[in-house]
Amino acid sequence: MTEPKNIPSPTERLPLIRPDVPFADVEDDIRAILASGQLTSGRFVAEFEQMVADYVGAEHAVAVTSATTALHLALVCGGVQSCDDVLVSDFTFPATANVVIQQGARPILVDSKTDGFEIDCDDLLSRITPTTTAIIAVDPFGQPADHTTLEAIADAHGLLLIADAACSLGASRDGRRAGSHGDVGCFSFHPRKTITCGEGGMLTTDDSELADRARKLRSHGAERTDAGIVFNEAGFNYRLSELQAALGISQMKRIDEILDDRRATAAKLETQIQQLDGVTVPTPPNDTAWSYQSFVVVLDDDVDRSAVIAHLSTANIESTIGTYACHQHDAYTPFLIGGDLPNSARFGNQALTLPLVPSMTTNEISRVVTALSEALPASRSTSRKAA
Repeated sequence: MTEPKNIPSPTERLPLIRPDVPFADVEDDIRAILASGQLTSGRFVAEFEQMVADYVGAEHAVAVTSATTALHLALVCGGVQSCDDVLVSDFTFPATANVVIQQGARPILVDSKTDGFEIDCDDLLSRITPTTTAIIAVDPFGQPADHTTLEAIADAHGLLLIADAACSLGASRDGRRAGSHGDVGCFSFHPRKTITCGEGGMLTTDDSELADRARKLRSHGAERTDAGIVFNEAGFNYRLSELQAALGISQMKRIDEILDDRRATAAKLETQIQQLDGVTVPTPPNDTAWSYQSFVVVLDDDVDRSAVIAHLSTANIESTIGTYACHQHDAYTPFLIGGDLPNSARFGNQALTLPLVPSMTTNEISRVVTALSEALPASRSTSRKAA
């Protein structure tokens, strides 16, 4: 019997993610863009911005080249200066801390919760000082942080609150979609994100003045006046192209379908993996919907993650770490101030990302679960022997 074409054989490599951009969905728009001669800052970018703003529930959306540049613009437009401290989730891709350093400010690293990847609000409170001016709270892997509590903290202390929602377009918590919390939300459209433009990002806000300044600064600080273009402030080249916007538009039209598919697959993976010994599967708190940008589990402390990754690779299954505990890397150790970060450190050592691809088949899910079930006892044994 011939195996269906949409089910890969055990020898076919199963990646972490496959971008979900059918060419037929963008072909006409790409032809129109190329024919127009306007490849940047045109109607497709404006349409993409409006779609994201409407979906998130924000007054404004400003398209940029990446979530990193969105975060940088948020700091600049929010008034963060070189003398300031910014509280930053430690368990994150280093871009979150990098933008603070690039702004000349100091990122003060904050621990994760014991039972979840998100920023620990109690630990954050303990690290506020008179020089603290802002918070960047990450939504790890599409899991929104407790932004309701963070907003109350920010309001009480007069702090700028930036939601690093790079992974969480479509996620929600407490009845609000990711990117609608705080003063600014920042999204990524990297190839591993739920919605991708190849590269790209978006800043969302209800602050009209901040949005206007972000639009100006993303294009070298240029401002159109009756007398022509003037430059009253030095800016950046953070513009998104029309071609990238067309890719984003095509997926925003299907975002609910894309999210439903990812959540259904995640539920199947969760049900099967949580039966395995040696691994914990985080689950959403009440009134929370995750976007499942990645499917991430936590291995027991006595399981050697590198051995698990190697075992999965021999089964032609791609896996990787969850993300980084920044304080474990030399570039960020100077910003470990005010005590250790044990939870972030544990996740940095033991979090594991598994494949979650569009329309993931029963065969693909079974391959992942079976390979992981074989890897866990072998890797625990190896770990104990090494110890």
